[in-house]
Amino acid sequence: MEFNGFRGRLITADHADYDTARAVWNGAVDRRPRLIARCGGTADVAAAVRFARDHDLEIAVRGGGHNVAGTAVCDDGIVIDLSAMRAVSVDPAGRTARVQGGALWGDVDRATQAHGLATTGGIVSHTGVAGLTLGGGIGFLMRAYGLAVDNLLAAELVTADGGTLRAAADENPDLFWALRGGGGNFGVVSSFEFALHPLGPTVLAGPVFWAAEDTSDVLRFYRDFAAVAPDELGTVVRLGTVPPLPVIPEELHWRPAVAVACCYAGAVEDGEHAVRDLRRFGTPLVDLLSPKPYAAFQSGLDDTVLHGWHYYWKSTDLTGLSDDVIAVIADHGYRAGSPRSYAAMFHMGGAVGRIPGDATAYAGRDVAHNIVIDGVWLPDESGEHATAESAWARRFLQALQPHRAGSVYVNFLDSDDDTGRVREAYGDHTYRRLAEVKAKYDPDNTFHHNKNIHPA
Repeated sequence: MEFNGFRGRLITADHADYDTARAVWNGAVDRRPRLIARCGGTADVAAAVRFARDHDLEIAVRGGGHNVAGTAVCDDGIVIDLSAMRAVSVDPAGRTARVQGGALWGDVDRATQAHGLATTGGIVSHTGVAGLTLGGGIGFLMRAYGLAVDNLLAAELVTADGGTLRAAADENPDLFWALRGGGGNFGVVSSFEFALHPLGPTVLAGPVFWAAEDTSDVLRFYRDFAAVAPDELGTVVRLGTVPPLPVIPEELHWRPAVAVACCYAGAVEDGEHAVRDLRRFGTPLVDLLSPKPYAAFQSGLDDTVLHGWHYYWKSTDLTGLSDDVIAVIADHGYRAGSPRSYAAMFHMGGAVGRIPGDATAYAGRDVAHNIVIDGVWLPDESGEHATAESAWARRFLQALQPHRAGSVYVNFLDSDDDTGRVREAYGDHTYRRLAEVKAKYDPDNTFHHNKNIHPA
């Protein structure tokens, strides 16, 4: 099989690499596309889109393949695979980076840190740039520098008719607005241009762990600590077990614990002052906060969420950390059956909250915290594990129901979250506006595979 203008690699079901090529980060996703078109550049992407339209094939777009819902692959359609397009070009003088659509955040961190620069990315380095950015892009640097979409300067896009265009503040501004949080609904972004900021290469970063029985006290302290934290301090709370990482004493491996992971986007000595009270609180099991290379910190969790494990997520935004919310989190955080399951809570605010709510399609500007509940089990574990971990995540979310902010981060939605939850992610006004942009740039709904927004 071949098609005009395509110079990449075509992989069909009879190809030796087919099973590897169709696999995504979430091993629970098992879909069988008719064709995988591994692209080498924008021209290949355009050729693949035209071929799909000519042959009435459903389209899935693979950037990093990290989305928990598995939107990077479809059954009996075509996967437009950008995984070979990972180039990152840095302009240190202009403090910008041009990033291809298949790049991972580890690629970006390595290239930008060579110049002492960075931009907001995810908290796992094998996360894809495209998917994280198009949904908003939260990470440790967001309180200092805004979300990934707040640092997006421009995007090159292959449209539904196989053409290309550029979206920026002064060029197709309605599309540029939609791309900043509206997901992969409007075309295939083949490259991004980001603003960069001075950072590192050494930062003060790492987690502090306390025993699970201290969770309520830790969270009440954290509520007050986070409320006055400087914007430079990004924090994520994690509830689960202590991961078996080489830097952690072996006797603590798999012990139930709560952790507060920190990254200070500024001078190390200023960071030491900012985290002083956190480190002194209670009796930590282990304190791993120290000066370290930013890129190394960003990849420190990679081995705790490996490719091929099975994942099931539930998530919501929270208006705050009341005593009732803390009680729910402490009660449900350790009820998972698998030691690999966990919950993570992101401190929002700072630069994220200073962007006007209608400036981008990302709608969660006024929330205090975002929590994601991640059921995890191994590929060789029985269906009972899938049922148990998924049920834990749903029960946890249900218990938080009275305390939800009425919104959710779209990148944390799983495959069984329906259109109602997608609308919740944006709110009715933003959803309607996104649908209008969708109808303008993709009137035939070419990019409809689990892509959230329906045409007006």
